[in-house]
Amino acid sequence: MSAKIYLHWTATHYDWVVRDHYHTIVTGNGRIHRLHDYTIDLSGHTYRRNDNSIGISCACMGGEDPWDLPPTDAQIEAMCQEVARVAKSWNWTEKDINVKSIMTHAEAASNRDGWIVHENYGPLMWGGTGERWDFLQLSRRGATNGGDVLREKILKYFQGASPAPKPLKFVSDQTIEANGKPLTVSIDENGSSWARAGELLTLYNLSYFWDSSKRRILIGNSDTAPKYLQDKVQPSVGYPLFEMSLQGGNSPIILTGIVRDGRAHCRVLEFAEEFGITASFNPLKLGRRLGG
Repeated sequence: MSAKIYLHWTATHYDWVVRDHYHTIVTGNGRIHRLHDYTIDLSGHTYRRNDNSIGISCACMGGEDPWDLPPTDAQIEAMCQEVARVAKSWNWTEKDINVKSIMTHAEAASNRDGWIVHENYGPLMWGGTGERWDFLQLSRRGATNGGDVLREKILKYFQGASPAPKPLKFVSDQTIEANGKPLTVSIDENGSSWARAGELLTLYNLSYFWDSSKRRILIGNSDTAPKYLQDKVQPSVGYPLFEMSLQGGNSPIILTGIVRDGRAHCRVLEFAEEFGITASFNPLKLGRRLGG
C-alpha cells in the first residue's frame, strides 16, 4: 500500500495541542506544531488506515455548535502548505495529489478512495453513519467538496504558487559559555541566539545521529521528555527546516531548527528548556543539565 496523508479536525478549541493523536496539529493562528516524526505510524488518527500513513489536523470545530469554531483561513493554508512540503519530501509528483493519496477524514470514513477496509462511518450524504465528516465543508453551509478544494490548494503549493519567505536575518556572532566551555552563537534580527545543534549536543554529552536523507537529528537519551512549546520555529523563517526527535516509541519531536550554511542550527534557549539546562543572562550563559 502506498503512503497516504489524512486531514482532520480535532473537534476542540483553537489552541489544542496534544501528542499521540496526530503527527502535526495546526492551531487557529496557522502555526504548525510538529509532534511526531512522519516516518512512524500512529495508531489513533484514522480508523483501520493508520499503517504507512500520517495524520495532520487543524485544532478547531469544538463545542456544542462546531461552526462556532470553524477552521480558519490561516489554518487551512498552513495545513495545505505542510502537506505539499511532505509530498515533496516523499518525492511525489503532481499526479500523486489525488483522493487515493490525500484524503479528508470524511472521505476516508466513507472509503472514497475505493479501498474498503471498514464500514462507512462517514457523512450521511455518502451513505455513512455520520460519525466523521471532517472537511466535508470548509465553512458553515459551504459546498460539500471540501476535499477537492483542499487538494487544489495543496497542488498549487506543491507547484510553488506562493513565493518563498524572506530568510531570517542574522546580524552578529558572539561567544558564550555553555557547560563551562566556549560556544559560538549567531544573533538573529529578533535578538534570539542560535547555535549548531551538533555542538550543543556534544557539549552536554547527548548521543545523537544526523539523518541527512530526512533532515533530522535522532536523540538516544531516554531521560528527555519533549515539552511541546508553543513558540516553535515555523516554515516562515525562510530556511530549510530540520527536526530533532527521540528514537523509539512514537518518535516525538523535541524541537525544529534550520539548516544554515549546510549545518543544523537551533535556538539556544529553546534547546536549554527542552533538555533541562540552566540559563542565566547578561551575558547569556548555559549551565549544567538538570534533566529533560
